[in-house]
Amino acid sequence: MFKVSINSSLLFLVLLIQSCSINDCDDPADEFNTTPYVLEIPSSLPPIEVPIDNPLTQEGVSLGRKLFYEPLLSADGTQSCASCHIQSTGFSDPSQYSTGIDGVQGDRNAMALINLMWSPSLNWDGSSSELEDQAFEPVTNPIEMHDTWLNVTDKLNTHAEYPDLFKAAFNIDEIDSNYVVRAIAQFERTLISGNSKWDKWIRGEVMFTDQEVRGWDLFNIDRTDFSAGADCFHCHGAPHFTDFIFHNNGLDNDESFSDLGLYETTGSDLDKAKFKTPTLRNIEVTGPYMHDGRFATLEEVIEHYNFGGHASSTVSPLMKNIGNGLLLSPEDKQALLAFLRSLTDEEFLNNPNFSNPN
Repeated sequence: MFKVSINSSLLFLVLLIQSCSINDCDDPADEFNTTPYVLEIPSSLPPIEVPIDNPLTQEGVSLGRKLFYEPLLSADGTQSCASCHIQSTGFSDPSQYSTGIDGVQGDRNAMALINLMWSPSLNWDGSSSELEDQAFEPVTNPIEMHDTWLNVTDKLNTHAEYPDLFKAAFNIDEIDSNYVVRAIAQFERTLISGNSKWDKWIRGEVMFTDQEVRGWDLFNIDRTDFSAGADCFHCHGAPHFTDFIFHNNGLDNDESFSDLGLYETTGSDLDKAKFKTPTLRNIEVTGPYMHDGRFATLEEVIEHYNFGGHASSTVSPLMKNIGNGLLLSPEDKQALLAFLRSLTDEEFLNNPNFSNPN
């Protein structure tokens, strides 16, 4: 009986070893695990799903935040994503045009990075559809960071910290550009603004002043022959305060088009001088305004729409008051301005989880 028992045990052990060899059994301690990142969506915003091919993890978001502020992504080690997307200005650039490492200026104002998870396209001309795709371009752009991805990944692979951080986030031993942009995109998806005074008012937490209520009403009313209205809601409706699409908002006539906008992406003549509607969230701090930063103040923006805009072959049909204007009174303009300022989210602008960790 004892002899049979030993032989049986040996046979079981041999079979177990063979089974592990065939199935590449690993020590459970070697399994790769990440910590899910719990994304908190304010109740004033609609629910959203994170892409399944790049789920948010604490390790990935933390790495992406570090990379967002990492000047090693530029050829001379002086600029990062955050150089043109500054937290205190809603992750926009307060300069009309951003200046790259070679001292060359671009020709568009850097867009604010706010609530990008909900946006089906990115950039003023819609040239990217995913945050991962968008993050590739600035690194190699000759008037921005002006580096190569091969050089950037070489710098990261030989860095004292990054190999371990990428291993923890993605279980990789060799850093490549695909994982760099995945990490940056994870961080950018956490840049959610939904705690402005307007959000708190909608949730019943605070009261609007009479002037802010008047501004909100004007924002949501069409101008008619019988009533004043600022007619903003068609393109800037709540809760995102953008429709995420593209319009020619009457900045120029055909002869003055200097930037063709969406046309550069689609090649359609119907898209000339159309640009993505920017969000009005944190609009008080994200100036200068329009794709080319031509307006320094919100007062100038309001005057443009109050004037009515310029006619052109592609001007939006929503610009219904060309030649007539909105005829807003000085008091109405101030009320509209008061409402726009209610969209400032101080928590977002000062959130330590979005700041430079380096």
